[in-house]
Amino acid sequence: MFAIAPATGKANLSASQLKLLAGKARWIFRVGEAGFPTIPTIVITRAAWDELQAERSRRDIRLRTHWVACLFRLVQADGKPPLLAVRTSAASHNGGLMPARTGIAAPAAPEDAVDPARPLARAIKEAFESYGFSGGGWGGARQEEDRARQIVLVQAVAEGETELFLTRNATTGALGPAAVDGYQLPLLPESVNALIALLDAKAGRHMACLVAVNRGRVQFLSARPVQVNAGAEVEAAVDRVERKVWIPQNAVTRVDASRLVQMLHPRLKSPEGISPIAMGLGVSPGAASGVIVFNAEDAARMRARGNHCILVVNETGPSDIEGMKAATGILTARGGMTSHAGVIARITGKPCVAGARTLSVNAADMVCRIGDREFRAGDRLTIDGTDGAVYVGALPLAQPQIGGAIGKLLGWSDASRTIAVRTNAETIDAVQTALSFGAQGIGLARSEHMFFSPERLAALRRMILSENEEARSKAIAGLVDYQTGDYSTLFAVMQGRPVNVRLFDPPLHEFLPRNDEEIEDTAASLGVAVRALRLRLERIAEVNPMLGHRGVRLAITYPEILQMQLQAVLAGARAASENQAEPVAVEVMVPFVSTATEVAWVRERAMSILDNSGLLRSDRVRFSIGAMLELPRACLRAGDIASMVDFISFGTNDLTQTTFGISRDDAPTFLAAYQRKGIYERDPFVSIDEKGVGEMIEIAVARGRAANPGLKIGICGEHAGDPASLRFFAGLGIDYVSCAPYRVPVARLTLAQASA
Repeated sequence: MFAIAPATGKANLSASQLKLLAGKARWIFRVGEAGFPTIPTIVITRAAWDELQAERSRRDIRLRTHWVACLFRLVQADGKPPLLAVRTSAASHNGGLMPARTGIAAPAAPEDAVDPARPLARAIKEAFESYGFSGGGWGGARQEEDRARQIVLVQAVAEGETELFLTRNATTGALGPAAVDGYQLPLLPESVNALIALLDAKAGRHMACLVAVNRGRVQFLSARPVQVNAGAEVEAAVDRVERKVWIPQNAVTRVDASRLVQMLHPRLKSPEGISPIAMGLGVSPGAASGVIVFNAEDAARMRARGNHCILVVNETGPSDIEGMKAATGILTARGGMTSHAGVIARITGKPCVAGARTLSVNAADMVCRIGDREFRAGDRLTIDGTDGAVYVGALPLAQPQIGGAIGKLLGWSDASRTIAVRTNAETIDAVQTALSFGAQGIGLARSEHMFFSPERLAALRRMILSENEEARSKAIAGLVDYQTGDYSTLFAVMQGRPVNVRLFDPPLHEFLPRNDEEIEDTAASLGVAVRALRLRLERIAEVNPMLGHRGVRLAITYPEILQMQLQAVLAGARAASENQAEPVAVEVMVPFVSTATEVAWVRERAMSILDNSGLLRSDRVRFSIGAMLELPRACLRAGDIASMVDFISFGTNDLTQTTFGISRDDAPTFLAAYQRKGIYERDPFVSIDEKGVGEMIEIAVARGRAANPGLKIGICGEHAGDPASLRFFAGLGIDYVSCAPYRVPVARLTLAQASA
């Protein structure tokens, strides 16, 4: 029981009392302490209130005497007891808390101050009851401790009009006073500007401020933080630096990095009051609305006509790439954060909702069902890839507005960041987007993504379906020309920045025809009978392809694929080097390795091809070779692998999958239930599992560096764009992370915060 803004004199609080100041109490004390006129206020804890009630039953008055003395600190020098107000004061806003009770008469006698039948004591009792048993943990001592720390405020009732306003504009971040959403800005005296500047400097965030205005005099009543859009938060942070309230490091450390994504994508203007018809997983942020299409051809036609569309499918595969690029947004019934749809959507910057369990799609009949509602091609939907919501109709969207503030903030962050930020990208559009966001190189160029166009996919299928090495080599010859041009353009755009090319990785089945129409088209292009093609497809089908014939295993069993890729990479590097001043920095990464002998086999052949190219004797191309660690055995044997490579990079998507033994595409069916029941604290495919997968990485880093002190180490899985995961990676001594283009600003800011 103590005064935080006494009517006369100053508040002198002990360290333990200062720790109790949560919510409004903190700001009342800070403003009053700074000398701004503040409504007299005292604080009582639940522990003190409970003891006052226990004392009543013992007919003791010692604590009551102290309580009454505290109440007298609300009385001005004229000695006239004011009317009183009782308010809760919690660390975070809670809709169940008791609203302020005002106009309460001061107790007429000391016993009235503690008797729950009397107005003041009754209001205090009800205020504490509205908290309930809040707090974390499983109950017991922790819960009782949290309960004991709850506080209630007793204030003098202010004379004059009470007015509410924001210290900064909720949209622009400009210093206020600004109107609270839905209200008009009240007429306020000039002196309120001093309060706003004071509170903004003390809180460092947008605040909703309540004051009393009486005959031109302002008295501070209370304040609470308010959540605003990311753009306003960044603008405000930069403005505080420019006003010399903060130094740049304050702005870097105080902005929530995870919210920067909101500034880079369209978002719903006002979803309040509108109920979604389905919820899936928000796997690529931003909002999109448009007509429903069920295939790539219709999506392309819509784009050609200048219309927006949502591609709605059960799940996506390589043959859907053109449709995903053409669509404004993607909605799938299956899949999760690291599904094909999620990965490609993040690369291309398209909003995507995946794993919408109430969605079923009948592409042949051009119809889908969402719950008990049926939708046909041409009907309109809106999706929010940030939270996974699906809405009927075309809702209004707010377009991103990126001004100079985010550039300044990220520039300041780079000054303190020690870990490089690269991007996962292989198309020129994606690379240019990433470079505009400050990417320092490419940490993962998935070579197989370069085949995602109809004519290239046909050529790739011809190679995969070849019956012998001669036919396969003939099919490969055409692919070299395709990729040489791709790599030459990629290296030229990167202007000497490192480009990490991952060798062909996914199971071959992902590129093969799946439905009858595709099989018939492929058979016609290959000049074989449909029945013969079906038999061939059956022969190469795998029971568990994600753990089957993929990655380095393809390079070893089909050396001609390795030959083709390296020839294309080196030819592209040579072409780019002839037209730029900077040397081309090429990193070739061998995926899905489990043994050092696999790496040795590929390295020997790669170096032979490099030697024959003549580029080893040139200073125009810098070449290095490395391994992608995605399997537990590779992490455990990282020392053996590190001794024969220049770098290693962790593919955390597959490493999580293989460490947990969970299929990442099937995980959404049970992970939500696991999280609800407290089995998993969070989705391990979204935030890295520090105790399992994280320890695997730690072991590999230590063993790799011990065997090869000059080893370069990177992270190239989707976790490299997640702030919680990035904070963990920052402590491992790695050299770089690589994330989707639209996550580059998030990584830049988070890593700066981690090293601050």
